[in-house]
Amino acid sequence: MSDKKYVYLFEEGGAGMKNLLGGKGANLAEMTNIGLPVPPGLIITTEACNEFYVHDRQFPPGMEAQVREKIAVLEEKAGKKFGDPANPLLVSVRSGAPISMPGMMDTVLNLGLNDRTVEGLAKAADNRRFALDCYRRFLNMFGDVVLGIEHARFEHILENRKEARGVKYDHELTAEDLQLVVQEYKQLIERETGRPFPQEPVEQMFAAIYAVFNSWNNDRAIVYRKINKIPDDLGTAVNVQVMVFGNLGDDCGTGVAFTRNPSTGENKLYGEYLINAQGEDVVAGIRTPQSIDKLKEEMSAVYEQFAATCERLEKHYRNMQDIEFTIERGKLYMLQTRTGKRTAQAAVKIAVDMVEEGLITKEEAVLRVEAAQLDQLLHRRIDPNARLEVIAKGLPASPGAASGQVVFDADEAEKLGAQGEKLILVRTETTPDDIHGIVAAQGVLTSRGGMTSHAAVVARGMGKPCVSGCEAVRIDYDAQEFHAGSLVVKKGDLISIDGATGQVMLGRVPMIDPELSDEFQELLRWADGIRTMSVRANADTPEDAAKARSFGAEGIGLTRTEHMFMAQDRLPIVQEMILAGSLEERRAALDKLLPMQQGDFYGILKAMEGLPVTIRLLDPPLHEFLPNAEELLVEITRLRLTGGDPAELKAKESLLKKVRALSEFNPMLGHRGCRLGITFPEVYAMQARAIFQATVQLVKEGCQVIPEVEIPLVGEVKELAILRRVVEEEAEKVIKESGVKFAYSVGTMIEIPRAALLADEIAQEAEFFSFGTNDLTQTTFGFSRDDAEGKFLHEYVEKKILPDDPFVVLDRRGVGKLMHMAVDLGRRAKPDLFIGICGEHGGEPDSIEFCHQIGLNYVSCSPYRVPIARLAAAQAKVKNR
Repeated sequence: MSDKKYVYLFEEGGAGMKNLLGGKGANLAEMTNIGLPVPPGLIITTEACNEFYVHDRQFPPGMEAQVREKIAVLEEKAGKKFGDPANPLLVSVRSGAPISMPGMMDTVLNLGLNDRTVEGLAKAADNRRFALDCYRRFLNMFGDVVLGIEHARFEHILENRKEARGVKYDHELTAEDLQLVVQEYKQLIERETGRPFPQEPVEQMFAAIYAVFNSWNNDRAIVYRKINKIPDDLGTAVNVQVMVFGNLGDDCGTGVAFTRNPSTGENKLYGEYLINAQGEDVVAGIRTPQSIDKLKEEMSAVYEQFAATCERLEKHYRNMQDIEFTIERGKLYMLQTRTGKRTAQAAVKIAVDMVEEGLITKEEAVLRVEAAQLDQLLHRRIDPNARLEVIAKGLPASPGAASGQVVFDADEAEKLGAQGEKLILVRTETTPDDIHGIVAAQGVLTSRGGMTSHAAVVARGMGKPCVSGCEAVRIDYDAQEFHAGSLVVKKGDLISIDGATGQVMLGRVPMIDPELSDEFQELLRWADGIRTMSVRANADTPEDAAKARSFGAEGIGLTRTEHMFMAQDRLPIVQEMILAGSLEERRAALDKLLPMQQGDFYGILKAMEGLPVTIRLLDPPLHEFLPNAEELLVEITRLRLTGGDPAELKAKESLLKKVRALSEFNPMLGHRGCRLGITFPEVYAMQARAIFQATVQLVKEGCQVIPEVEIPLVGEVKELAILRRVVEEEAEKVIKESGVKFAYSVGTMIEIPRAALLADEIAQEAEFFSFGTNDLTQTTFGFSRDDAEGKFLHEYVEKKILPDDPFVVLDRRGVGKLMHMAVDLGRRAKPDLFIGICGEHGGEPDSIEFCHQIGLNYVSCSPYRVPIARLAAAQAKVKNR
């Protein structure tokens, strides 16, 4: 027998015990202790769940005895007994993880009902129809959650009964109808399991607790944790709570509400309720619910009490709350409060408003918005001037807009999404089992359900647009089509949805760039005042540079000059330069490229006037600029077989010979970067001259420009010393020719392990370091990024060999250790060495935090991720004080 405490009454817990009691349990305990009307209950800890898995899915020793002991306390409080045919105690059994996972795990309501206690409930409530309705719901949930019988099997029986009676809604069925439904449900359970439905309430309860522990590792929970990076070892608590009933009649109801609008952030109660219903009805989308405002008209005293409670909870938690409630015969009960999931737009507005209301500080506001979530605000929406063919309108459940092919099945959406197809998942209603399909789709359209339905909550959390409760859409799964009025839309047809208006449109619609709200700008200004790292952007064109600057970039951390060589008017000259048979021929081609490169650098430096611009000299291997060898061979074969032009044939054969001569077994580790500069210094000299001539042009125009010349792929200080001299000689020549003096700096990219290990030596020749973490990750792991991500990396993450894709989230233990070493060694040799990062990781919040911790001066990312990096850099500062 273990002495460990596995079971807590609500009054024994509190908000600070979230890891042990789960979010739901800790908040129920907190609400109980501040005197809110919460039905009594108990919480089985997350530790018990984790030990359940350690003990090979057996309850830990001592847990069952503790549950029985606390159930006796609940019986005393409620004045009812488990299994008492005259006055039965009924409970709900729900999961509650330390981190909110809406809809991902399982719930059982009305537990304790059996053939005898249902009669007692009918008598106590003076309502036989109500008692039988509770029983059929319990049989359905227990059958689905505990016994593993598909929910649809129960739904089919219910639908048949409604059809036979000629009614549309569940609540239109009579007590006699429900008695028949209950009988059929029990027969289904016996048929499927080979034994009768368990009548003993304590047996029911332990089976339900077992199922909730088990649901921690169901497929949808695993997928949700993976998407949201929730650790697998947190476990779930189990909440056993005395039932209150929202389905006793018209003075009863149930609802879900947010203390502020979770889509827009507006400071106004937002939610839905149903009269004469149980909690699952609201979120399952079986009946379309009423807006919470209407409760004011129907039950004004209850509404006033509820509104005051919501305000009290928001002030207590100092955050927007997501609340579940039940009204039983005119009395309000609080069943849940938790921090509400919200869109990025709402998160920003709520954070800024709460600072202005004096509820939180600016530092707290900065932490309240997930940096990665800002992505939602930086993407496009429907052009308001576009002509739209609107075919239906539902509820605007999650903002943003998307276009894609109609798909009706989550598995198919996952398969097509993996092939790069853009899809809209169309369902009558989504369930937690559809999570993988929602992930793969651009957006979600449902014909049933409200704005707090499963589809709406999950889509909002993922930042995907969702239109729910679109009753004009009638889905025919068998025919794989839906009807909107007389219009038929088939699988594969293109539609668009607007989650901000609820509109559904035929075809693809034009989109426009986002505009940043005043609150967003304000939050970013606060972030800028807090962070110590600056934020630059990776940009290869003046347009990208201007866009980055408009998003608040403080310079360019990477301009990839090779991208400028790929333009159609330049590629032939680049190929001429590569194929040159002598130095003179190569220089002649470079002379043609020089004014083009100068124009590029002029545009970028001008767009970033007054701010630093790091320009990386040519990095990729030369063969990348040449035609594909296989395509050339096909062309040569065609010319030979068709007797083509001999001159053309000869030229193509010569080109193929050169392509083959330049081809490498492993180009990524081959003749590229500084190695190219060493063998063809005239290429780097031309690029340096183009940078400095553009600089002179701008200085003459009165512009302040700060060029930083970056030598890529250095692994030995002598490489950098030689190429630095090439750059300096060009600078001296340009200054002499123009009579214009200008400042510049020369540095290098740290992107191979040897450079990190010898950073103290390399620092002697460098004025700055910039970590190229894409290549540093490849060379540290020995992974080819394209092959790894395409072939095996997802398996590594799936099997927890690696916590994340290291090309997305910086690998702190390996790559990070090399970076830390390079910073320490570099600054030991040169204390004022300026160091940044320009790989993709420069825009990823977890990686940005690590960059702050090791003392980098800046991060650089793609233009659209600049606001994310500004916020993440401030969060890193606040978290690492």
